[in-house]
Amino acid sequence: MDKVKVGLVGYGFSGQTFHAPLLKALSEFEITKVMSSNPEKVREDLGNVDVVSSIEGVLEDESIELVVITTPNTFHFDMAKKSLQANKHVVIEKPMVVESEEGLELIDLAEKHDRMLSVYQNRRFDNDFLTIKKLLSEDQLGEVYSYEAHFNRFRPETRDRWRERPGKGAGMLYDLGSHLVDQALHLFGKPNFVQADVFPQRDGSEVDDYFHITLGYDKLRVMLHSGSVVLEAGPRYQVHGRKGSFLKYGMDGQEDALKAGKNVQDDDWGTDLPERYGKLVTESESGVKEERVETVSGSYPTYYKEVYAHLREGKANPVPAQEGLLTIQILEAAKRSSEEKRVIDL
Repeated sequence: MDKVKVGLVGYGFSGQTFHAPLLKALSEFEITKVMSSNPEKVREDLGNVDVVSSIEGVLEDESIELVVITTPNTFHFDMAKKSLQANKHVVIEKPMVVESEEGLELIDLAEKHDRMLSVYQNRRFDNDFLTIKKLLSEDQLGEVYSYEAHFNRFRPETRDRWRERPGKGAGMLYDLGSHLVDQALHLFGKPNFVQADVFPQRDGSEVDDYFHITLGYDKLRVMLHSGSVVLEAGPRYQVHGRKGSFLKYGMDGQEDALKAGKNVQDDDWGTDLPERYGKLVTESESGVKEERVETVSGSYPTYYKEVYAHLREGKANPVPAQEGLLTIQILEAAKRSSEEKRVIDL
């Protein structure tokens, strides 16, 4: 097999939890260098891999084709720019960048150097979202009028971490909002308008930790919500259409499985417990019918398999940079809507 050699830039939560385990498990890839300030942790997890202290240490290696950037958000642009200028293909952890102008510059650079630029939006491969995508593709709900997605947590106390310190790209909107917005855009495309409420709700919070976003289409309204003080969560998804409704509780378990060190090649990877299957409610001549819908298995490895197919076989980029940029533009519109207390037309 013609493996893709990878340079992993950053080895914090995202690098350790998502990217390294997936790349290590897939025979199509080989991690050859890691940029990290903690070489002991890298070697504990990945063996005798070469650890460097700067991006230049990765880029000077001509054998590396793909650079995977998992640094804090504010470093995404600079790291990606240097990588593209060094003629490397690039995967950027979401959010792609912290300002849309940065995204436009990276897209231009990728086109100039004829390199792949892709955004790691793993929640497209969650089991609950894949189930909704399947139901819509089968037209089981008919024309959709209302789509609601929640990503709530119970963290009433603030913590000292970069996501909770003031600065560009910090806060829940860019952290969790980038997931929910990307999913909605993937299903429904670019909206006509954005209206949002974004603010720090917890005592002592210095960044936004609550948001409620409405994306407006013709007849469809998309509601995206996240709060930090939600102990008993309601449905994660509610989708209502002309033919019926679908409700799904609980979270996809792939992140927890990766944290626990489980192997993505296991037969039961990404599966859901039967008691957590979503509920489909439809109406027919015989009355209202309720049924449980088996959850489609989640598949985080699919993202990297599709990256490999793009690089080696010319197939589609799983998350093109243009889609990552649109997510940033929607997040910017949401911030502006909240600050100016008005609807933002797109």
